[in-house]
Amino acid sequence: MQKFAIFRARRWLCRSFSGISSNPLRVCVVGSGPAGFYTAEKMLKAHQQAQVDIVDRLPTPFGLVRSGVAPDHPETKIVINQFSRVAQQERCSFFGNVTLGSSISLSELRELYHVVVLAYGAESDRSLGIPGENLKGIHSAREFVWWYNGHPDGQNLEPDLKITDTAVILGQGNVALDVARILLRPTTELATTDIASHALATLEESCIRVVYLVGRRGPAQAACTAKELREILGIHNVDIFIQESDLLLTPLDEEELKSNRIQRRVHELLSKAARSKPKHIGLNQRELRFVFFRKPNDFQESKERAGHVSGVHFEKTVLQGVSHGKQIAIGTGEFEDIKCGMVLKSIGYKSVPVDGLPFDHKKGIVPNDRGRVLSDPSDPTVPEKGLYVCGWLKRGPTGIIATNLYCAEETVSSISEDLEKGGLIPSSALEKPGRVGLLQLLHDKNVRIVSFSDWEKIDSEERRLGSLRNKPREKLATWDKLYKAIS
Repeated sequence: MQKFAIFRARRWLCRSFSGISSNPLRVCVVGSGPAGFYTAEKMLKAHQQAQVDIVDRLPTPFGLVRSGVAPDHPETKIVINQFSRVAQQERCSFFGNVTLGSSISLSELRELYHVVVLAYGAESDRSLGIPGENLKGIHSAREFVWWYNGHPDGQNLEPDLKITDTAVILGQGNVALDVARILLRPTTELATTDIASHALATLEESCIRVVYLVGRRGPAQAACTAKELREILGIHNVDIFIQESDLLLTPLDEEELKSNRIQRRVHELLSKAARSKPKHIGLNQRELRFVFFRKPNDFQESKERAGHVSGVHFEKTVLQGVSHGKQIAIGTGEFEDIKCGMVLKSIGYKSVPVDGLPFDHKKGIVPNDRGRVLSDPSDPTVPEKGLYVCGWLKRGPTGIIATNLYCAEETVSSISEDLEKGGLIPSSALEKPGRVGLLQLLHDKNVRIVSFSDWEKIDSEERRLGSLRNKPREKLATWDKLYKAIS
């Protein structure tokens, strides 16, 4: 199969070279999420002689649109249609199952291509660094999201939702609201989404009835969007609890809200929910409790189940102004406990560096100037030639899918400026091998490439299996099943 894939790709290359320059601009984008696809799309549009190859460590494209967007948000995934049209263009190719660092090194990619854009996002998690963080029952929200979204690396999480009726979620951003919603939403509603079948089966037997969403700061600083908040507040048969005293605004809070329309709307929604107290407390089966001004101090171990979490020890906080329009949470020395059998940490994703890549470990990003990778962050006049960055790796794990569109436009603009200056393709330079060189190198290393046409076979099989269960698709959630679909 591997030799056939190489032969097929080379035959395609021979056919397509007739319509492009003998020395095209060869671009490699690492990562096939929104940042990667928007970058590819902008490059193809801005440079008619560009050939763009997108590589990804997974056999499936689309990154967080496939493995991050919640299953009950199908409208957000429509952008996949746009990305598919990009991948199907003659000057663009997708190579899945190719891992930067093991399948191919960054230095090898830079030898093969005039331009390398790193857009592989953030696939690790920030750590709290507090006692008890390794107890069983404590997971990152990323792991939980991968689990219910059928990511092939999330199949082994196996969260135990039957041993407790209470879960604590640390964080109040959109990801935190997503996982809370999945825990609380009736499974009859989830059953017609593309949620992974193993996750649905576990959720159907879940004993979770109370979910806490805990934040270090107050309602005026909650990191979610109004759309996400409105959705979780409207879940059928869930009682919402918010302390009205937490909603009182200080002058500094009002200053923050004055310049942030989204935060104002979030605060309004929380205030309305706090006033609309449940009329029949206890009749609804499930509860969502917003807790503000608390930071985790340590995780408590169960006396009955050694090595398993039984609660979170929180320190109460107050806000302290540090700059114009910004406040941070500081501890008060007062503590309280919330008993629970599961904790999900939604405190931020973290990017992982690769050999040969400058990396700011404190910020979790690649030092850059408008997308140009910098060897020395203090000197933006000397960027790494031909090396660029986009998405979370460029700016940190913030924003929505559309944020990556503007991020990609900026990076592509920097590439265009550098091309105009003549620094990326010297006239005396030998032609870069690009796609042909990549295929040969991966063949020599015995890497099993997954093409976009292979992905279309996976897509077709998932849709077929989904139709049998009244779902849009039944995700193939293991590496073996994904490989089998394209064999």
